[in-house]
Amino acid sequence: MSATSTSVRRPSKKTAMEKSEQGNNGPAIILIEPQMAENIGMVARAMLNSELYDLRLVRPRDGWPNERAYPPSSGADVVLDKVSVFETTTDAIADLSHVYATTARARDMSKDVFTPKKAASQIHEASKGGGKCGVLFGREAWGLNNDDVALSDSILMVPLNPAFSSLNLAQAVLLIGYEWYQAGIDDERLGETFEIRNDTRPATKEELVGFFEHLEGELDESGFLRVAASRPNMVRNLRNLFNRARMTEQEVRSMRGVVASLARAHKRKK
Repeated sequence: MSATSTSVRRPSKKTAMEKSEQGNNGPAIILIEPQMAENIGMVARAMLNSELYDLRLVRPRDGWPNERAYPPSSGADVVLDKVSVFETTTDAIADLSHVYATTARARDMSKDVFTPKKAASQIHEASKGGGKCGVLFGREAWGLNNDDVALSDSILMVPLNPAFSSLNLAQAVLLIGYEWYQAGIDDERLGETFEIRNDTRPATKEELVGFFEHLEGELDESGFLRVAASRPNMVRNLRNLFNRARMTEQEVRSMRGVVASLARAHKRKK
């Protein structure tokens, strides 16, 4: 479920900024449970500095639309007027092929960790293969929870003073947006690239989550996930494993076929 601002504002002529939005391959910026509309406005300002337009909110505390976001955005209406709102993180990332989770804390998960500069190059390369990327940002008070991080493919960590690495939401978005924008200007080719065959594309999060739920359902049926206490960690580990594989749409369909075939064989033996 999504919504855009319904505030009463005078329509303006299409600006150069709006025109440049067409065909923009920048990452989606996803804020999980943002607490203050003013912070959303400052994020929009930081995004427009870097020509980023796709702002998504998951369960904003004060609801959306919210007029208090506009003054601190300093005119970034083109971003705020097209905000999408979602009930769950899974819904917010459903159309994305690669998701980065921003965190300054060590997590008990095995994931690749990249700097914004390295991730920026990867995002540009992914867009050439038809992929759409996104970056998750957590709540102002405590960041992302482990379930949100588990849905991501990689960790994005900003190298700062280890004795004081605190950033506000807009600062974090600006640092990442800046590196993405600079990578496009300089045509930098850093880090790994996504090698996508011409007859397929990167799998979306919706397709991956469908595969995860299919696999987990059959594992429940077979008794593999029978221990309730350990089930959440086992599910996260399985999801992390397949997220790291950066599967294509064809590979997801193949894996679902494998799971279905094994399930049929198991049922025949009963």
